[in-house]
Amino acid sequence: MLTREENEALTRVGPGTPAGQLLRRYWHPVVAAGELTQETPIKAVKLLGEELVVYRDEIGRYGLVGEHCPHRMASLAFGRVDQEGIRCAYHGWKFDASGRCLEQPAEPEANRFRERVRHTAYPVEKVGGLLFAYLGPEPKPLLPRWDVLTWEDGKRWIEVHELLRCNWLQPMENSVDPSHLYWLHGNTAHLGRAVARYAEEHEFTRFEYGIMKRRITPGEKPGALPEIDQHPLVFPTILRHVFRQKLLSGGLRHNLQIRVPVDDSHTQVYVVFFEPNETDRSPADGDAPWKFFPIRDETGQYRLDHVLVQDAMAWETQGAITDRTQEHLGVSDEGIIMFRKLLHEQIETVQRGGEPMGIIRDPAKNQIIELDVVNDRIGLGRVPAKNVA
Repeated sequence: MLTREENEALTRVGPGTPAGQLLRRYWHPVVAAGELTQETPIKAVKLLGEELVVYRDEIGRYGLVGEHCPHRMASLAFGRVDQEGIRCAYHGWKFDASGRCLEQPAEPEANRFRERVRHTAYPVEKVGGLLFAYLGPEPKPLLPRWDVLTWEDGKRWIEVHELLRCNWLQPMENSVDPSHLYWLHGNTAHLGRAVARYAEEHEFTRFEYGIMKRRITPGEKPGALPEIDQHPLVFPTILRHVFRQKLLSGGLRHNLQIRVPVDDSHTQVYVVFFEPNETDRSPADGDAPWKFFPIRDETGQYRLDHVLVQDAMAWETQGAITDRTQEHLGVSDEGIIMFRKLLHEQIETVQRGGEPMGIIRDPAKNQIIELDVVNDRIGLGRVPAKNVA
């Protein structure tokens, strides 16, 4: 159980808030690169409570600027792009990707007024078919090259999920809540067997980039080795996972689930999939096919035959922002407690002027960051568990 003040500190993401200041030290995706085309080069987005527009100019460069023109506050989402930047449709003021005002058609050039105007602008970089933005202080860290985003020998694609109507912390706490698997996903997660009794053990270990979660399931037959399922929560907003397209017979399908804090009560999920194979090639710096993934059907009901929608239902029905003053945590919530403590610790680090965990500044460490994922159930690797003989 948290106090109301603690809950506010961990959930609010706007400028100046404790969690908002921490989250601004990391890169966050704002759009799938393939969403910006020659026909539709501009898209209004919201990130960490800030209203922005992301655009692709005529020579393929990207920019992210405040949505509202600093002249008369009209939306730049209805603007036009050229080889230099984005122009407001209202009075023609034009800005480049750094926020410099390049033109003010109705103002006398001699007074150099445009040189005194600076618009909100943030750096944008592309990897794995997503455009990532950094809203924090300079110098900006390197954009992490997580394995699923940068592997090239195989097929990569992206799901852009329907906007979640809940705070970002709800899906992230789910990432270290393994005990929900059989109850929420039992009929759709290819578990391989029914649960006669709940006999799993769970371990949570802090590592360089977050928390490693390990599920240890007893073997079906006497004397059989237990099954281990290990995958990481990458702090602060990513879950790394792997499964087989068809249990035991299909190819491996890796995924990176990124839960982007849009504002205090909305979260945008991007899922990047990668299937290694010998025929496809997916350049890390290229675009990737993407598709929209609806959470609800045409009647507004949850599509509960999908695992990720089952999760979304649980997150949204906790409320726009879960009231954690009313909850009752148990022993099985060890991972959630650990994540909250880690989040609180990293907020305090930033408030003291320090750098939070997982920030990468050495290019030598950022070629491809391989994350240690194990899943005995599908035949992917094995590592010894601390409490397994």
